[in-house]
Amino acid sequence: MKSMTGYGRGEFDNGIIKMTVEIKAVNNRYCEVIIKQPRQYMALEDKIKKYIISNIERGRVEVFINTKELSSENSEIKINHQQALAYDAALRELAEKLQTEYNPDVYRLLSLPEVISREDKEEDLDKTWEMLEQALSEAMAQHQQMRVSEGEAIKKDMYLKLAALEELVKKVAERSPLVTENFRAKLNSRINEILGENNVDQERLAQEVAYFGEKSCIDEELVRLQSHFKQFRNIAEASGGIGRKLDFLIQEMNRETNTIGSKANDLTITSLVVEMKSELEKLREQVQNIE
Repeated sequence: MKSMTGYGRGEFDNGIIKMTVEIKAVNNRYCEVIIKQPRQYMALEDKIKKYIISNIERGRVEVFINTKELSSENSEIKINHQQALAYDAALRELAEKLQTEYNPDVYRLLSLPEVISREDKEEDLDKTWEMLEQALSEAMAQHQQMRVSEGEAIKKDMYLKLAALEELVKKVAERSPLVTENFRAKLNSRINEILGENNVDQERLAQEVAYFGEKSCIDEELVRLQSHFKQFRNIAEASGGIGRKLDFLIQEMNRETNTIGSKANDLTITSLVVEMKSELEKLREQVQNIE
C-alpha cells in the first residue's frame, strides 16, 4: 500500500554538468504530471512524463529539473566583429564631432549589446536523457520509499478503524434478535391494555410480529458487511493502485449501514449505526490518501 504524497531528490554530476531532479506529489483523483524544466529539455518532456506515469498511478506530481554547468565544454564564446567595428566607427565619429580625443577600448566595446555572445553546442538528446534518467531514477526511488512508508502507517490506522467497525457490527448482530421479541412484548402489552388479556388474537399477533420481523430483518446486510471487511483487508494487502477499489468498497459499506439504520427500528441499533457511519467517514478520509 502506498500513499499519494511523497518527495524525492536525485542528482547527476559528471564534472561538466550537474542535474538536480525533485519529485513532489500530493493527492489527486487521477495522475497529473507537471514538469518545470530548462527550455533546452522541452524535447524530452514526453519521455519524462512516460517515466513518471510508469511509476505512479495516482497523484498530482510536480517534477522540478535544474541544471548547472561546471565547465565550458558545452558552450562557445563568439564575438561579432562587424558589430564591434560598427560601434568603434560610430564612437570615433562622435568624438570628432565633439572635438575630443578618442581612445579605443576593446573591453568597453565587448560590453556593448550583441558584440559578444555565448552559443551552447547542440544537445545530444539521447546522451542528455541518459544523464537525466539517472537523476530521475534516484529521485523516484526516494519518492517511492516515502510513499510506501506513509502507506504502511495509513494501513495500520485503517485496520484499527476497521476493527472498531467490526466490533460495532458485532454489537448490532447481538442486538438484532431482541428487536422482534421486544416488538412482540410491546404489541402484546398494548393490546392487553386496550382489549384485555382474554381478547388478544394470538394468531393475528403472530402475523403482525412475523411481518415486523421480516421487514426489520438485517441479517443479509450484516453478512454483506462482514464480507466487505474481509475484501477490504485482501485489497489492502494487494500491490499496485488500490485506492479506487477501497473507496468503492467503503461506498458499499455505507449503503449497507444506511439500510440497517432504516430497517432496524430500534434505538440501540440506531445509535450503533451512527457510530458506524462516523468510523466509515474516518476510514474514507484515509482511503483518499491511498494510491
